[in-house]
Amino acid sequence: MSWTLQAISDELQGQEVEVKHDVLIGRHQDCDVVLQSSAISRRHAALAVRDDQLWLSDLNSSNGTFVNDLKIVQETLLAAGDIVQFANLKFALLAENTDLVIDENLELPEAPNEAQKMSEQGMPSLTERAVETPVSREGMPQHVAVPKPAPIPEGVDIHVKAEPEVVPVEEPVSRVEQQVEQQKNASVGLITIIVVIILAVLAFIFFK
Repeated sequence: MSWTLQAISDELQGQEVEVKHDVLIGRHQDCDVVLQSSAISRRHAALAVRDDQLWLSDLNSSNGTFVNDLKIVQETLLAAGDIVQFANLKFALLAENTDLVIDENLELPEAPNEAQKMSEQGMPSLTERAVETPVSREGMPQHVAVPKPAPIPEGVDIHVKAEPEVVPVEEPVSRVEQQVEQQKNASVGLITIIVVIILAVLAFIFFK
């Protein structure tokens, strides 16, 4: 699944942004999508791709991020046709299914199978079949030995099903998730500093 952000604002009319993986959006040059506008924050928002779904997060931007004219405050799932807005810049979200589509009207050549080969060549006669294997008057092969199955080693339980070994796969931490985590840590640190200042002022007033 892939998505395309198609600009509908006059400033970016006709521009498109293809989204196939996590994308960092902002005014800073290290962002994946750089939007040159004074209303856009240095690191404004982030798009994350998870399980063929597209999620949008605002990174504490100054002028906000919107989905269908509603300001988002937490990670939001997007759908095809949504209008995504970063500050004053609007984009329409288009979705495209990248799965391979097979044309049912396309005729592919088929390799001849063994039955077709035998049909074209014709069935061998009894004389030809009797060269190596004797046959009866009815055409049935005679004195054909049936191979015996290989013996099963002792101690081997043929009814035990092998359990597949589960190998844990560590998912790489994307730059978008790191940026969101940094924003959260910065907010917690700021709140802690404000609380400490308030406690210091109260202590100064009471013990003055």
